[in-house]
Amino acid sequence: MIFPCIDIMDGKAVQLVQGRDKALEAEAPEEMLRKFAAFPEIQVIDLDAAMGRGSNDNLVRLLASKAAIRAGGGVRTVERARALVEQGVRKVIVGTSAFRESGINQALLGSLRDAIGRDRLIVALDSKHGRIMVKGWQEATALTAEEVLGPLEPYCSGFLCTYVDKEGMMQGTDLAWFRRLRAATQLELTAAGGVTTMEDVRALLAMHVHVAIGMAMYTGRLKLKDLEPSSV
Repeated sequence: MIFPCIDIMDGKAVQLVQGRDKALEAEAPEEMLRKFAAFPEIQVIDLDAAMGRGSNDNLVRLLASKAAIRAGGGVRTVERARALVEQGVRKVIVGTSAFRESGINQALLGSLRDAIGRDRLIVALDSKHGRIMVKGWQEATALTAEEVLGPLEPYCSGFLCTYVDKEGMMQGTDLAWFRRLRAATQLELTAAGGVTTMEDVRALLAMHVHVAIGMAMYTGRLKLKDLEPSSV
């Protein structure tokens, strides 16, 4: 499955390079949703919530009322996860708060699983130079994605794995890394970061890995009509 991405900042759909620099500002999120109508599910990330500078809850609620979405950004508490579910979000993505300096944050993940259900929870694994990144990709942990997949399985239904080294740069992604991740878990995997060509997309789908696409789609490098379920 292919998930078009809507990343929201200040109420607008944007695309960042390496999680820092705004590369482009797209049409209103509601308009992007109309463009993505052929896709069964959309990925929405509230960047303001992720960065701890407010939220776009009303907009997330609006999007969730019009389409099936998986959403994340700033999920640090059970209350935040519940709020997203109450807004109509199908699956909740948790990233930074899934980890502590010492490793996996089992207490929070256990509470999230108990509160909203394992089937609704996705853990984001953002990797740069082989290490999981947290806090908006500003801090590296000592953990690798490969080593945490197994221990995380009891808490979630799948993983959103971002190859941060190439995120937003449209230089291709690391198919070998995603192949190793696929071999390490039976749960759902979604690949993000650097996916630039239809060859990338087809290779990932052939591995039974879902694909989340942002920059290449917004810039027209990948055409929506080529990514729609009837075409892939």
